[in-house]
Amino acid sequence: MNFNPKRKASNITLLISAFIIVSLILWNTNSFFKKFKEEERLKMEIWATAQSELIQSSVDQELGNLTLKVMGNNTSTPMILMNEEGSYKTHNIPQERISDSSYIRKKIQQFRNENEPIEIIQDGELLETLYYGNSEVLNKLKYYPLALLLIIFLFGAVIFFFFRTNKASEQNKLWAGMAKETAHQIGTPLTSLLGWNELLKSESINPDITLEIAKDIDRLQTITERFSKIGSIPELDVHDIVEETKKAYEYLKKRSSKLIHFSFSSNVDELYVLLNPPLYNWSIENLVKNGIDAMKGKGNIAIQIDKKGQNVNILVSDTGHGIPKSDFQNIFSPGVTSKKRGWGLGLSLVKRIVEEYHKGKIKVLSSSKEGTIMQITLRVK
Repeated sequence: MNFNPKRKASNITLLISAFIIVSLILWNTNSFFKKFKEEERLKMEIWATAQSELIQSSVDQELGNLTLKVMGNNTSTPMILMNEEGSYKTHNIPQERISDSSYIRKKIQQFRNENEPIEIIQDGELLETLYYGNSEVLNKLKYYPLALLLIIFLFGAVIFFFFRTNKASEQNKLWAGMAKETAHQIGTPLTSLLGWNELLKSESINPDITLEIAKDIDRLQTITERFSKIGSIPELDVHDIVEETKKAYEYLKKRSSKLIHFSFSSNVDELYVLLNPPLYNWSIENLVKNGIDAMKGKGNIAIQIDKKGQNVNILVSDTGHGIPKSDFQNIFSPGVTSKKRGWGLGLSLVKRIVEEYHKGKIKVLSSSKEGTIMQITLRVK
């Protein structure tokens, strides 16, 4: 089966484009992060140089303004300066944690993992080691890609749901317009047929002929009623679903090929649910006709009613060629069909009738080369 390949190719192209854009954003952010980290390293090396000058200066020696400015300007990067004896000084560390040696050791290990320590050496002798962590700005920058991805995702979701809702609204208007127009167009010749049939009854014609014509006229009236209800919210009344399903079953059985074997079974004699009979019967007919098409006019069609708790399952099975598992959801979308001359509206219509009008569920219960089972689930009254 080939379900809407152009749309699938378009979705793949859009997905690849989105992946490339996100990858470029992440790459650019990562490059910016590395550059910022290098600049912070350079800043800390300058600070370490100023600290070295401070250590080398005598008590009465006056330090230059540049050294003091470098030492005092760093107010964001957390630092721990430790000498060979184990004594330490801290900068930009919470005052209440300075005396906590366990906390300081953990911080030193954390800073060592984040950045390579800087050694302060004088005349070949190691005087102090500077351990420093990432500044607050750098830490925030680490989470920037995640925030950016979240924003992109939310923005994409809003656009997706907007267009999906807009498209669904347009489809609903199209459905309603087509349904009402079809009902209107059928109504005119139907009225004429009623008159012609009454005229034939007054002639000396085999009454079986006019009886069959009357049945077909009733059928056209049912179709007209169905289309008129599609364009509006139909009324639901309490009906016996076993009886209504049998009606659709018997109608199709009489008008199908003798090469199709029909079977009907139910684990209850009667069961009442909220139904709109014309629309429900239309759903059953569409599922059965799809099964007949899948079997190419030869095989077995089975309709089974199974009450389970507060739900009733109506199963329509065939012995056709089956549906690929990847297409279980696609087949209910408008325009999706495996038939060369199909419109792709049958199963979409069934889904609308079952889920929107009757608040039930429809799904492909199973499918293989041996056949397909479609399941409708409705609430019991």
